[in-house]
Amino acid sequence: MQTNLADFIKDTPEGQTAEAILRSCVHCGFCLATCPTYQLLGDELDSPRGRIYLIKQMLEGAPVTAKTQLHLDRCLTCRACETTCPSGVQYSHLLDVGRNIAEQKIPRSWLEKSKRWGLRKFLGNKSLFNNALKIGHFVKPMLPAALRSRIPKKQNALPWPTTTHSRRMLILDGCVQPALSPNINAATARVLDKLGIQLVNLSSVNCCGAIDHHLSAHEAALQKIKYNIDAWWMQIEAGCEAIVITASGCGAMVKDYGHLLKHDADYAQKAAHLSSLCRDLSEIITAESASLTPLLQPARRERISFHAPCTLQHGQKIVGVIERLLGTAGFELNALNDAHLCCGSAGTYSILQPKLSQQLRDNKLSALQSDAPYTIATANIGCLIHLQSGAEVPVRHWIELIDEALVTSWR
Repeated sequence: MQTNLADFIKDTPEGQTAEAILRSCVHCGFCLATCPTYQLLGDELDSPRGRIYLIKQMLEGAPVTAKTQLHLDRCLTCRACETTCPSGVQYSHLLDVGRNIAEQKIPRSWLEKSKRWGLRKFLGNKSLFNNALKIGHFVKPMLPAALRSRIPKKQNALPWPTTTHSRRMLILDGCVQPALSPNINAATARVLDKLGIQLVNLSSVNCCGAIDHHLSAHEAALQKIKYNIDAWWMQIEAGCEAIVITASGCGAMVKDYGHLLKHDADYAQKAAHLSSLCRDLSEIITAESASLTPLLQPARRERISFHAPCTLQHGQKIVGVIERLLGTAGFELNALNDAHLCCGSAGTYSILQPKLSQQLRDNKLSALQSDAPYTIATANIGCLIHLQSGAEVPVRHWIELIDEALVTSWR
């Protein structure tokens, strides 16, 4: 795709990134077939190819309109288009540039600014979110059904192992996950403990930065990223061999730290090294599978459905790994139609684009529940809570199922 960037962007790092991505696009249209919003709306401007044209026009100096911003806002950043693209177009990085320009050129209403600011401050603050959730649980019986469904059941964390091991790994606690589903990280610690790995959880580490980044608050995101690098660095130098991520959305973000800070003289090398140490939990368990298999109970054979989050299969390119682990643990997995499609959670998307998000959720649940599973498993807290709000069966993190399948468990 030929382009001629305007003066305001062409000599900047963002402009150079955008131009390289634009030139890699051959506008073949393969991405349209796998784009969730294009399938729902049928408007090419709500497809990756259409949005690329809109961003190209902005970068070339064309007027930016509220319509342009709307089409960019509707994108889930699911990155299914990147999986489909034969030319390797890094669409998500181009979208970041385009959304940032649109944010600067098109003033949002006071209400929209307040909503986006509130989401950033609320979801990224563990203490604030935890206290709000406690209030939500208290008043839940008095709320309308539509609101009650959005407040998950209270969950307590089961025991966290206290054994010391020579092998140590860091874990990202997450923003909302400790309050919404504290047993996920505890189950992770128990499973890895059986494999001779000790998890180190630093309370000083904050939000991974994804919420700020995807809401175009890039400077705020970079500050969080740098803070986390500083917090983790001493442990990395002391021998922690990996950073374990149990929420695939956070994993995709941390693996992108090297890209986001590649022009920062002080942090580029550290960010790249840290990204190289980042591992989705499934990658760790797979590497240790020879030690895990003897610890599993005899075949369970419960029928389950697994939802692969977009940030896992498209963002991190981890496909079929968790399904194999669950199969090894004795679970029978349902075959799914359109397994590549997003469930509609997409971080704050379910709040900012509720109608589209609910359509995608209902379509996904129809596929996941079609063969009557006893539970639905997934790998991201956002997907888990979003699906649970409309599911007829429990929705759980896959590591909890593995934990319960262990012969030598905390029980």
